[in-house]
Amino acid sequence: MEMMTAESMILAARALRLHLLKDPYRPVYHFVVPEDYARPADPNGAVYWNGRYHLSYIYQDQGVHCWGHVSSHDLLHWRHHPPCLLPTPDSPEEGIFSGNCFINKQGQATMLYHGVKAGNCIATSSEAQLDSWQKLPSNPIVPVESKDKWREPANLPYAAWDPHGWLEGDTYYAIFGGVRPAVFKAQELDQWQYVGDLFAHGVEGVSLREDVSCPDFFQLGDKWVLMGISHELGCRYYVGDWRNEQFYPEFHEQMSWVDNSFFAPESLVDAKGRRIMWAWIFDQWSEATDKTSAWSGVFSLPRELWLGQDHRLCMRPVEELKGLRYNERSVCHLWVQPDSELRVESIQGNVIDLELVLEPFGAARCGIKVCCAPDGSEETVIGYDRVAHKLFIDARRSSSPEMGRQVVEAGPLHLAGTELLSLRVLVDKSVVEVFANDRQAAVRRIYPSNADSIEIRLFSEGGATRVHRLTGWEMMPANPY
Repeated sequence: MEMMTAESMILAARALRLHLLKDPYRPVYHFVVPEDYARPADPNGAVYWNGRYHLSYIYQDQGVHCWGHVSSHDLLHWRHHPPCLLPTPDSPEEGIFSGNCFINKQGQATMLYHGVKAGNCIATSSEAQLDSWQKLPSNPIVPVESKDKWREPANLPYAAWDPHGWLEGDTYYAIFGGVRPAVFKAQELDQWQYVGDLFAHGVEGVSLREDVSCPDFFQLGDKWVLMGISHELGCRYYVGDWRNEQFYPEFHEQMSWVDNSFFAPESLVDAKGRRIMWAWIFDQWSEATDKTSAWSGVFSLPRELWLGQDHRLCMRPVEELKGLRYNERSVCHLWVQPDSELRVESIQGNVIDLELVLEPFGAARCGIKVCCAPDGSEETVIGYDRVAHKLFIDARRSSSPEMGRQVVEAGPLHLAGTELLSLRVLVDKSVVEVFANDRQAAVRRIYPSNADSIEIRLFSEGGATRVHRLTGWEMMPANPY
């Protein structure tokens, strides 16, 4: 292959940058893989190190799975580093798949990852910027036995698949994911032994053999949380206790419902003690758009997690996101009459941050519509269903028929008595994220075909709704392009 000259590389880079800047669907304040088609694009290896947030992600280099690497001081603006994990001639894997990062006994950052067609592996780094990693000569620490990915081989009670490790006292522990998630432990990083099944027992409505891939296991307060995915159901979590080298789950909640497009959770603890997570949000556009876009791979906004009094996960966008706000607009003390909607003329856009507080009164459903076309042909409906007790995003009219998925995403949300509905709605071109009362969140991809689909409307069904306050901000792009 003929080598590119410096001039041709500059021209190609400029052309790509301008192409991406013109893309009507490329988010500008969500993290986006810088170029090419990242599928999967799982976030991995998140760690707070030397005063910076480090995050890795899967991407493909000529069909080979690798880990990209970015870091940030503010969770908003990300610096791209050299790839942190690649297959090399002196290592056994043919690609790099999911895993996590923890700090070992020597104070080194330690990546525990799945090496494609090799098994679970480890690499370490002590550099200030984590720009280079040393793989263990003994890799894989546990070799793969099954070629069927997350399914356990017939002769073993575990699969060497999607690992997650941590240091507890003087002992390393690791979860190996799959349809029979297992616990391993070690005193040294290159000497691991099988302990047994991760789950001490099941929970109602969830099979013990349900897929637990991309596991993320951590303590919140006096409980332990296991986040992960089912490849069929998407992101979900369990809350319970970790004792006697097993997890005792108390209950299970989904974090996506209508499909699996909220995927591969990854989290870290920062210097403030916050548990912060990301997830990969699937693309859902047409094949024709896919071929011309030159990019894919979008992460959810970083969200802070904590446990409520009922031990369910509470969540909200990290405080730092407010630093991107500008051009504030507010309206207060509005009434939306039964079975009607109210256009908000002073607030509009498709790169915005909205906060609103609603009092449903007799309304069965109420909320806000974003990315509305002036003629009503397109809209994304966000609201609360008082009858079904659900937060929902109705995307059935969000996109042209050949783009996106025309579905309703809805997750459980119970407002007690006279509790007001507090919504945070973040729109970023093709991504909509909604947070309700710090207790529930929902995410969808949308692809409006009309450039004028930027209107905001309030709605109420089955009764009137009082709007105590609606405030909107434009959002400054955080991505370099």
